[in-house]
Amino acid sequence: MRTLRRTWRLPSARIALTVLALVAGVAVFGGALAPHDPLAQSPADMLRGPSAAHPLGTDYLGRDVLSRLLAGTGRSVVGALEAVGAAMLLGIVPGIASVWLGRSVEWTVQRVADTLMIMPFTVFAIAVVGALGNGMHQAMLALGVLFAPLYFRVTRAAALGLRKAQYVEAAELMGASPWWILRTHVWGKILPTVAVTTAQAVGQALLVVASLTFLGLGVQPPAPTWGGMLASDLGYLAQQPWAPLIPGAAIMLTVGALNILADAVRDAGAPDGAAARGPVKGGGKTWRTALRWMSRTAPPGAPWPELRPNPRARVVTEAEDVPAVGPGASAAGGGAAAVGRHAPTVGSDTPAVVADVGANGPAATAAADGPAGRTDEAVPGHRTTDTDSGTHPDHTHGPDAPSAHRPSTTDPEEVEHRVTTG
Repeated sequence: MRTLRRTWRLPSARIALTVLALVAGVAVFGGALAPHDPLAQSPADMLRGPSAAHPLGTDYLGRDVLSRLLAGTGRSVVGALEAVGAAMLLGIVPGIASVWLGRSVEWTVQRVADTLMIMPFTVFAIAVVGALGNGMHQAMLALGVLFAPLYFRVTRAAALGLRKAQYVEAAELMGASPWWILRTHVWGKILPTVAVTTAQAVGQALLVVASLTFLGLGVQPPAPTWGGMLASDLGYLAQQPWAPLIPGAAIMLTVGALNILADAVRDAGAPDGAAARGPVKGGGKTWRTALRWMSRTAPPGAPWPELRPNPRARVVTEAEDVPAVGPGASAAGGGAAAVGRHAPTVGSDTPAVVADVGANGPAATAAADGPAGRTDEAVPGHRTTDTDSGTHPDHTHGPDAPSAHRPSTTDPEEVEHRVTTG
């Protein structure tokens, strides 16, 4: 109901519904509204233009065009609805069943749908009419079979997204039957999608019905239909070049209104009406602003993956005397400063990125008791609070530190020996 209310708020939907309501009224009461008998022939009035007695003129047999148009609307519209109804029955039920009845049923139904999708409408309808007889019901049944894969795929795609939903799994754990789950949780979610597909399918079916009746399939002459009127008027274009425009305009208005209604239902069924509000404006400007901000806040010389705002990061240059004490060097303890993977070796002019990773960071959990030296000695005046590493909490590493705890050389082997024995 919410989708219907939101659809009615759209001006395009109201216009489309008005046109479709008019077509539906003509389809139901067209025979009673016709000013003349649609089958009555008058040889004296053949190929006459519009007049007071015949507002849309007469055809090649003297029959009133307006009366035939009103009487033929019901047959054309009912034929399209019959084809779509058969397609819904043959497509929606297998589409939902393929999601709940196991992989064997799923594979079988999918192969049948793939086979029907490659078959042409007109050829298949001609074959069915030739086998079952030339009648409207036979032709519409053939169309319904070929329209069924459309409903099958749309319904299956919508049901697959709901099959693993948490509320559906919770209902199954509580012992709910599949029929109750489908009726309560699934059908209401896929109904807007089915409504959009139905509006589009009716328009397509109406075009196919007009094509079949244009060829004389499904309707026995002289019964009036929109496609039959087009076929009869094409033979007299020299006398009445405007005659095919009358049934063509009826087909165009009806199909156009159905397509507009389908778009309106789709927009109304979008989450929070996002599709109805249109595309988001200023998206490119937002991205450019974000990229400029990231480039300003990133550390100098940092590669692209590290372009993240980090207020705790800083750059240490060679002036701070940062030695590299081995590939396994790491900081131990909370608040220790760890030299990143871009730390230079001794004598290098490349700056090193130093980040405060905290006590629980990956650098803090490295092998502190390994043969490598401690990286926190690279930062002068830094105080460590790691009691597990054998260092006093108040111990200071820097120029004033005792020589027994601070290596006096940058040779990795000597550093390893001093740290291990000290």
